[in-house]
Amino acid sequence: MDPDSTASPPEAEPAAMLTLRSTGRPAWVYGLFAALSLYFFLAAIKVMGGGLKAIGENSDVIDRVMGSADNPLVALFGAMLVTAIVQSSSFTTALIITMTGFGQMPVETAIFAVMGANIGTSVTNAIVSLGQLRIRKQFRRAFTAAIVHDFFNWLTVLVLLPIEWISGEMRGDGRGVLMRFSEWAATFFSSTELEKPFNPIKWVVSPVVDLVGGIAGLFGGSPVMQGTLVAVVGLALLFASLIFLVKNLKGALLRRLEGMFRRVFFRNDAIAYTVGCIATVFVQSSSVTTSLIVPLAGAGAVKLRRVYAYTLGANLGTTMTGVIVATANPEPAAVAVAIAHVTFNLVGTAIWYPLKAVPLSLARGYGRLAARSKRYAILFLLVMFIVVPVVGIVVSELIF
Repeated sequence: MDPDSTASPPEAEPAAMLTLRSTGRPAWVYGLFAALSLYFFLAAIKVMGGGLKAIGENSDVIDRVMGSADNPLVALFGAMLVTAIVQSSSFTTALIITMTGFGQMPVETAIFAVMGANIGTSVTNAIVSLGQLRIRKQFRRAFTAAIVHDFFNWLTVLVLLPIEWISGEMRGDGRGVLMRFSEWAATFFSSTELEKPFNPIKWVVSPVVDLVGGIAGLFGGSPVMQGTLVAVVGLALLFASLIFLVKNLKGALLRRLEGMFRRVFFRNDAIAYTVGCIATVFVQSSSVTTSLIVPLAGAGAVKLRRVYAYTLGANLGTTMTGVIVATANPEPAAVAVAIAHVTFNLVGTAIWYPLKAVPLSLARGYGRLAARSKRYAILFLLVMFIVVPVVGIVVSELIF
């Protein structure tokens, strides 16, 4: 039996009897509260991300880390750290592509920076899962669903980084097989220009984002201090909205949503992958789309194997931002890096979807450990997204 599976939902009640017995409220009331909680959950992610981005953009962290990324490992760990700070791989990959296009980052190390950005973006999922710490079973499912994204990205990097590095060294110019393929493919797209699609989530939640930013501005202080305040408010709003979302998803409403998710959006892996990809293309943020699935997985509405397929689709969907940035300024090197980002995720999926038992087993194992002792969840966040990249940068600079 699949460890993340849930019992089959009971037979649906007639609409007139659709109430949650604990309070007698109609299920549509819980649906309304769940929708409002979802709205503030999405707004919280944007608020928190905006605050963290302001910290990164108005301090010298990005310049110090990304500006010195002429070493493959420094590029990897630097992009990972920057992405974890700003919580947006779209921002980091756009920065990498732009720097490459203007000659500020060597094209042969840019692909390693893209790999790091892929890992760093999954920090948001893990943070979101902490909102379900109170109930062990829910937290285990939510945290497992969050970190399966991390394990996929790390496993892909562990396979492709040595191949890219060794093949680049063998050729003598640092351009490995992935970058050489991407440079070849770039010749077909360098004269094409794409427009950035409309982002409905950003438009819908902008009143909340603007309100929090405006209130933070009233307190004055430096942009970094204002960004810190916005990030803290966003984090508090995220946890509060997540608690209310899960609370209102329980009971009769969850049973009906669970049936809808399994019959429509997550009926099989192919549909889940497509939904993740398309949703991320429209939202332009894999942090948002993958974080959205975490509370649903925690509540038991979506199984882990479907979460995994959905996450792989979201990983591919987020590469569209880099493609748009590159084609808007069609320098061959910039386009090659954008294509390398797409290629990295496609190759990773080709490897680790057939071998999905590996990342799923790792995620389940650590999820059980974190559920037994919550400190392991905090340790995972600190080690994966702070200690590893910082130590990796220092050691790489000293050795290489």
